[in-house]
Amino acid sequence: MAHPDRTPLLPLEKRRRGIYILPNLFTTAALFAGFYAIVQAMNQRFEVAAVAIFVAMVLDGLDGRIARLTHTQSEFGAEYDSLSDMVSFGAAPALVMYEWALQDLGKLGWIAAFIYCAGAALRLARFNTNIDVVDKRYFQGLPSPAAAALIAGMVWVGIDNGFTGDELRGYACALTIFAGVSMVSNVLFWSGKSINLRKSVPFIVVIALVLVFALVSSYPPGILFGLFLVYAASGYVMWLLRWKRKHDRGEATPAPQPDSTVPPAAGDDTAPPPRS
Repeated sequence: MAHPDRTPLLPLEKRRRGIYILPNLFTTAALFAGFYAIVQAMNQRFEVAAVAIFVAMVLDGLDGRIARLTHTQSEFGAEYDSLSDMVSFGAAPALVMYEWALQDLGKLGWIAAFIYCAGAALRLARFNTNIDVVDKRYFQGLPSPAAAALIAGMVWVGIDNGFTGDELRGYACALTIFAGVSMVSNVLFWSGKSINLRKSVPFIVVIALVLVFALVSSYPPGILFGLFLVYAASGYVMWLLRWKRKHDRGEATPAPQPDSTVPPAAGDDTAPPPRS
């Protein structure tokens, strides 16, 4: 029997509020791909694990786009996406790289993996808190999917060329630390959010996209790894160019000259003596 005098635990509008299935379906698929990468790394199938991380990256890019296009954004979806990203682009790449190349380095190996994992967590937390105050055209710090692509790309390229993790462990350690530190840096990286998918484009753009897909399909491990290496370096190159431009502008500004028409202050030793 219902008691009309009792206050419900949740307001009626919140109890009726559902969860949008379409974008969260893609987020769940990305989460599964990240978890699958961890499982495959534990089974020493590192190439499959690297591919799974790239699949998670594609799915993660789709869920946000679909939510915006279908107007199904929600706070639940944003929080769920962050948790999925932490698994797919934080824990999974760190564990895959550790199992493949870093475990024989001892303390240095797991410290490098932890730097990457902590960098991903801090990057996601900062992104969630600064989402309304930063310039939408740029990311502050290397995005976690791009950092994960660096790690997975190196594993994939190394295995495809017949290298073992032990042979590349020095490079793997340096790249892992670089990716982790880059995620929490203040370097700006182009976000691509200024691209309007609903806007018409010249025919040459479609041809360029076809050529890009053809290039990637010719050698996926090397091309993808190279593209994300260039993207990771682009932020630092642009930062150096901005710093140099600011430095040159500061040198070009002449120093202010003292005004000879202003009378000297009282007690100034440089003042001329009074005429008699």
